[in-house]
Amino acid sequence: MHLYTIGHSTHSTEKFVELLSEHSITAVCDVRSSPYSKYNPQFNRETLQKDLKGYGISYVFLGKELGPRSDDPSCYAGGKVQYHKLAEADSFRHGLERIKKGMQSYRIALMCSEKDPVTCHRTILICRHLRPDEIEIRHILEDGSIENNRDAEKRLMRMLKIPETDLFDSEEDLIQRAYDKQSEKIAYTQSV
Repeated sequence: MHLYTIGHSTHSTEKFVELLSEHSITAVCDVRSSPYSKYNPQFNRETLQKDLKGYGISYVFLGKELGPRSDDPSCYAGGKVQYHKLAEADSFRHGLERIKKGMQSYRIALMCSEKDPVTCHRTILICRHLRPDEIEIRHILEDGSIENNRDAEKRLMRMLKIPETDLFDSEEDLIQRAYDKQSEKIAYTQSV
């Protein structure tokens, strides 16, 4: 099974739909905690849902279950979201199950705002917890090309200067270290 991700970035609606259509996406799962954009109002929840429907693409909001923020104070440490805490929540596991079930009927793209998948929670939080499930994860990049999740992980490791091999740690341990380090880097911090 294949799962796609995409960042809406600053695309026009037409360009965004073109990217989805290029990869035969039939459903968009919006995983933003707040499905609104101050600078790109074409990606506000109601507008996007209506526009996608016009192109025959289904839309579902899963930001409550899979978003990078939480109303639960136990998911924060020092005012910063802890991705491992979000991943332990029942609602997160329920969101993952909805995606897996939806993949049986739809070709799904997880959507957030960031154009680069390795700087977004859709990869660092959500895909991290889907990768053990034999799901082939493909990231739709800004130019329409595809980066598979394994290549994204290697790129992330290079960005963070984490070696791909080590005498004492397994490759999987090194990948998980990269996910942990990037989680700390990109996680939402509450305003004081």
